[in-house]
Amino acid sequence: MSAERRRRRPRETVAAKPKGPVQPPWRLHERRFEPTTVVSEDELEAIHQASLTVLRDTGMDFLHPTARRMWADAGAKVDGDRVRLDPDMVIELVASAPSEFVLHAPDPARHLPMGGRNVAFAAVASPPNVADRSGGRRTGNREDYRRLVMLTEVLNSLSLTGGYPVEPVDVHSSVRHLVATHDLLTLSRKALHCYSLGAQRNQDCLEMIRIVRGVSDDDLDREPSIFTVVNCNSPLRLDTPMLEGILQFSARNQVVAVTPFTLAGAMAPVTVAGAVVQQNAEALAGIAFTQLVRPGAPAIYGGFTSNVDMQSGAPAFGTPEYMQAVLLGGQLARRYGVPYRSSNACAANAVDAQAAYESVFSLWATTMGGAHMVLHGAGWMEGGLQACFEKMVIDADLLGMVSAFLDPVATDADSLAVDAIAEVGPGGHFFGTAHTLARYRDAFFKPMVSDWRNYETWEEAGSPTALDHAERLVGELLEAYEPPALADDVRAELDDFTDRRIAEGGVPTDF
Repeated sequence: MSAERRRRRPRETVAAKPKGPVQPPWRLHERRFEPTTVVSEDELEAIHQASLTVLRDTGMDFLHPTARRMWADAGAKVDGDRVRLDPDMVIELVASAPSEFVLHAPDPARHLPMGGRNVAFAAVASPPNVADRSGGRRTGNREDYRRLVMLTEVLNSLSLTGGYPVEPVDVHSSVRHLVATHDLLTLSRKALHCYSLGAQRNQDCLEMIRIVRGVSDDDLDREPSIFTVVNCNSPLRLDTPMLEGILQFSARNQVVAVTPFTLAGAMAPVTVAGAVVQQNAEALAGIAFTQLVRPGAPAIYGGFTSNVDMQSGAPAFGTPEYMQAVLLGGQLARRYGVPYRSSNACAANAVDAQAAYESVFSLWATTMGGAHMVLHGAGWMEGGLQACFEKMVIDADLLGMVSAFLDPVATDADSLAVDAIAEVGPGGHFFGTAHTLARYRDAFFKPMVSDWRNYETWEEAGSPTALDHAERLVGELLEAYEPPALADDVRAELDDFTDRRIAEGGVPTDF
């Protein structure tokens, strides 16, 4: 099918029906205030210079021979797998990454501007296990995977799918990327992610998003339409599959979020500053490589620095150290003029007070720290080992509150309410004033999970907890799900490609 015909047949957006639980409408989020800083400019400069010293003197391992050859051609010092980078080269390369770009979704109404004042929240991604109240904790599978994708589509607080919401391990790994991406593209219209696990997987996902977007290869190369996360094997190493992701995606002008996995005390120094120095060195090296592959390719500075429990070695999230690292990462990303990725993470094993306060702390840090892409925004549990249906609904509630917090405070004459104050006067109340009633329905969003009533009526209703509400809402939201419209010829082309690649055996599973 020609690109011209595809462009004459854009995917249409149908207004959502008022079906299911009341929630805020899908929208783009903007941060109207300046992000919080946690260190002074001098202290930030010290972290920056220390990171460059690490890259110059210690260096970083690049395990892909093509990457090492490209660095050598660019003038870097290459000794075996180790690459030592001149600070000026790193800064020059990173400076060519765009400060803002658009991530194009399958549905044009769901395109996401990245950078600037924009904030996008993604669903949980990559846990090997899934849980809900009725079925308990279980190994990831395709049925739960599809249900989580549908829940992501229905929840308006979520701007994009962040990857596989749970790993569907009952699908063979050689074809899992084909099956899972087909599900993402047919069950959701939101922007999506592709895992960097080898060249062919990347190429397959690029072709599948091209088919559904209805664009040519040249159009795809001009319009970032999918993103991948490249995790460094901290400390100071990028492996072959991750580097293949940069080689494939950056060459096609697609989005790479370079995200070191730096846990203080385990894969990074135990101090917050030392861990962030290492995070920054790894992120700068990865972003620089994206620009070596293709100057101007969209890249995102990813931060995922937290600490571990030094008694058990288990990762900890939502901690003061995590919050400090998130704020520091935001300051550094702004220094380099690139968008910033962070996460709503928690280490709780159950949907309880720990899960709530760790996520609140995480979201406070990502919101105030200037994150543009918040991965694992809803549903993350157990330090990333579990995706939870009820937690996804509760987190979506939190994201709705964050969204309302991001709204500007109106200060026009009517909002200042001098006339309403004069109307009520001393000793009255504002419940029944025209000023209040005119805004009641639109101005106050009641979260889905909270139960705001007095003790007597709450007790009469059976004393429902947040988990009770969330369990009920999961069912109601999934009942309200409607699949996105997909033209018959596009669906047929996508099915044909997926079926053919599956019949060919997908990809080798021994990297």
